Amino acid sequence: MKTFSLNKGLAALWYPFIFGFYLFCTPALARNTLLFSLSQQQTQVSGIVTDGTIPISGVSISVKNQNNTVVTDFDGKFTIIVSSHDILIFTYIGFKTIEIPVAERLVINVQMKQDATSLQEVKVNAGYYSVKESERTGSIARITSKDIETQPVTNVLATMQGRMAGVNIIQTTGVPGGGFDIKIRGQNSIRSEGNAPLYLIDGVPYASETIGYNQTSTVYPSTTSPLNSINPDTIESIEILKDADATAIYGSRGANGVVLITTKKGKAGKTTFTVSGSTGTGTVTKFMKLMNTEQYLAMRKQAFENDGIPYNSWDYDINGTWDQSRYTNWQKKLIGGTARITDLQTAISGGSEKTQFLISGNYHTQSSVFPGDFIYKKGDSQFNLSHRSEDNKFRVTLSAGYNSQNNDQPAFDFTYDARSLAPNAPALYDANGNLNWENGTWDNPLRNLNAKFEAKTNDLIANSVLSYELCQGLIIKSSFGYTNLSTVETRTAPSSVYNPDYNISSANSSLYVNNTDRSSWIIEPQISWTKELGLGKIDLLAGTTFQNQTTTRLFQSGTGYSSNNLIYNLASAKYINVLQNDQTIYKYQAFFGRINYNLDKRYIINLTARRDGSSRFGPGNQFATFGAVGLAWLFSNESFLKNTSWLSFGKLRSSYGTTGNDQIGDYQFLNTYSTTGVNYDGTVGLEPTRLYNADFGWETNKKLEAALELGFFHDKIFTTVSWYQNRSSNQLVGVPLPGTTGFTVLQSNLNAVVQNRGLELTLRTNNLTHENFSWTTSVNLTFAKNKLLSFPGLESSSYSQKYRLNEPLNIELVYQYKGVNAQTGVFEFEDINKDGKITFPEDRQKTVDLNPEYYGGLQNQLRFKRWNFDFLLQFVKQKNRISPMGFAGQMSNQPVYKTDRWQETGDLSAYQLYTTGNNGDAVTADYLYDRSDASITDASFIRLKNISLSYQLPLRLNTVQSKIILQGQNLLTFTKFKDGDPEFTSSGFLPPLKVITAGVQLTF
Repeated sequence: MKTFSLNKGLAALWYPFIFGFYLFCTPALARNTLLFSLSQQQTQVSGIVTDGTIPISGVSISVKNQNNTVVTDFDGKFTIIVSSHDILIFTYIGFKTIEIPVAERLVINVQMKQDATSLQEVKVNAGYYSVKESERTGSIARITSKDIETQPVTNVLATMQGRMAGVNIIQTTGVPGGGFDIKIRGQNSIRSEGNAPLYLIDGVPYASETIGYNQTSTVYPSTTSPLNSINPDTIESIEILKDADATAIYGSRGANGVVLITTKKGKAGKTTFTVSGSTGTGTVTKFMKLMNTEQYLAMRKQAFENDGIPYNSWDYDINGTWDQSRYTNWQKKLIGGTARITDLQTAISGGSEKTQFLISGNYHTQSSVFPGDFIYKKGDSQFNLSHRSEDNKFRVTLSAGYNSQNNDQPAFDFTYDARSLAPNAPALYDANGNLNWENGTWDNPLRNLNAKFEAKTNDLIANSVLSYELCQGLIIKSSFGYTNLSTVETRTAPSSVYNPDYNISSANSSLYVNNTDRSSWIIEPQISWTKELGLGKIDLLAGTTFQNQTTTRLFQSGTGYSSNNLIYNLASAKYINVLQNDQTIYKYQAFFGRINYNLDKRYIINLTARRDGSSRFGPGNQFATFGAVGLAWLFSNESFLKNTSWLSFGKLRSSYGTTGNDQIGDYQFLNTYSTTGVNYDGTVGLEPTRLYNADFGWETNKKLEAALELGFFHDKIFTTVSWYQNRSSNQLVGVPLPGTTGFTVLQSNLNAVVQNRGLELTLRTNNLTHENFSWTTSVNLTFAKNKLLSFPGLESSSYSQKYRLNEPLNIELVYQYKGVNAQTGVFEFEDINKDGKITFPEDRQKTVDLNPEYYGGLQNQLRFKRWNFDFLLQFVKQKNRISPMGFAGQMSNQPVYKTDRWQETGDLSAYQLYTTGNNGDAVTADYLYDRSDASITDASFIRLKNISLSYQLPLRLNTVQSKIILQGQNLLTFTKFKDGDPEFTSSGFLPPLKVITAGVQLTF
């Protein structure tokens, strides 16, 4: 070995002489060879990529015909090792691809130009697979983090309001931690609780059933929503799957649509640290216009005059006990406070081409508009790690999110008191700063500050995905998910909430406690294969799902305490009642598959199917099969249109299929029992609460859609028109039973059919694109119609006075209002059955549709140099009920429009005469009025839903970027509706808030 090494080393001494001889003898060949060798030398090239104004992060820079790729960091900077003869390719979604020769340069700065056409190449998340926007056969609506980041909201559903066609979202309360109602293409199930979509976070199902209990919750009129645990700031995109082609692969859980939430991931490049903070305020969007003291007292005096009775000793507002010159705007006092909002976020991300990571955290606080020190706190952390092997065959993604909430609110909503209290009611506090009871003449509304609602919720979501490419196009993959949610809610009602003159002791104090825990795991092995076949391409996917969910609930109450100081100690209560104590297990198994064939990028067929099994149904009905077919024709790729200058994209697509619904709770088909609460000789008895029904099966939703997508002038104008029809049958409702059976209903399937039909329109225009200025507009508009097509035995069912055939589900059966009788001054109504009196249900038969006639949104995004401006207008055409305030003339304030009342014979007025309650005909008429078509009014509105203004500071520090941000939510509302907020018309509960925040973001 030594001899060999030595000889090799000696031989090396001859290399310079041989090389020189070679140059001397063959100079031309040698020079060419030398130049080629020098050209292959690797050098480092760096630069910055911008859009002409600001750097662009995430731009992909690759070497042509080589497997060498890097991406720009947050500052738009890149570094790549190349040869002088190489060509660099710069690509980024929404911008034109650029090719630039290196040509021995060491610094290459690039300015990219926007290209709307490339947006068709965006990959859209369809759940188990992704698909190019141009090639999808299903209906999928999408928003990204760019839309989400402009909104100062804490609930994921709030981010979508007004931004998606076919998606109607209503905020149910303005109390922090409250919920939202969402309907995707209408109400499919007769049961109101059976219309929630399926939520998936990074592929992990997330149960949306409420975790609150109506006896402990104060976020009226809804209980606590688990969706508050999802931090919008961690979301990269939200896709809504709507039609059969998109949802059938989710089978029994896709009837009401699917919400896919994808969290942010790390990006390759320089490690960046981002910190942002904001602070703001929240106030009630709109108050009711109520009577002032002068108008109120005039109403009260006239009511006594009309009834012909003197003032009573308890009529403190008018008999001289209370100051009749006093005026208090109780809406401002009780719900007119300012909620303080703070938000702090941090994130660190980066990594190499093979491994990327992201770690983020958020802390949010919000106080209440109610009097007192109440606060909602929410903190969460997010972790994500992605890695791929050197040969790119093995990939792994790990993600986890943990959220903790602590909500402290009053146990009672002050909105009803704010609207009903007499404007000359006494002051809240006496001269010593104590609650003023005004000698026992009133129940001070602030007494309810002593009753509290507290909720602590912890939520963990974890997911991992492993995949391996066995050979070209053949990939095996498996995802593993786990969720764990626990909540503890308490609601107190101490004796101190009562007027001291009542002498109520702590023996009447009470406590309600809710302990709910829910955990779930899911495993989904999959295999996919992609293959080019001549002019076509085939994609195959097959997989299976195994899921298990366990929910434990314990609802308890305690009454009778020796002291209010012991009220949180349930063991100190004299009487303890277990309201509910159960554990339910939901098991789910499925097989799913997809076949997609794309011929020459013109003709596409997509077949999806799923075989589902659910423990929620009886033996023999636990399994069902669902499937769909989607077709698309990209006619813009036909030869006769391919070179058309004005038409850049054209696609016809259609789909048909079936999905299901198993949202009926667990064990609904079994005999169930509960305790009677009766103790007999030391033993508590049981009583049956539900009858066994082995035929309990799935609800089925058949979906049909046809759509046209068009792009003009390189997609500067892009529009979609979609028509859909969904028919949901085999409804899971209660079938009435004779009372002799001991039960009123049997939970069963009914051959009732609900139809939702509608038209969805979207339009995106790239109005102006310039180096220093750009302007884009997006519009969505939905016309929807809901109808009950059939309901056998409706007339004899418990739903007979709630639904009507060929009418929407969301209707009101009302009396027909005729006006105010000019002689008696009392409201009059149509006597339909002509029996001389107004009776229920005979005369309450007119139907009023409370579904929106149409709804949508208009969004504009503008950029000028370092300024970015974004605003969204939400609009709804609808009818809704006015807030019932009781008969005018009692000791309760009224809307100011009720001053237009009847006073004497012959008057033509909008409202009947005032009464204290002694006029029985007037009281009855007012009751009927609130249940007549007169109480239904135009509640249409246009709302400046969201506005965002940001400015990128021109810092000279290359390593730091700073942005100032101003945001607003629910800022302005234009409406004819007179009773407060038109979106939220429940009179006794807090409406949504107007929020304005300002913040700064720093990136290092």
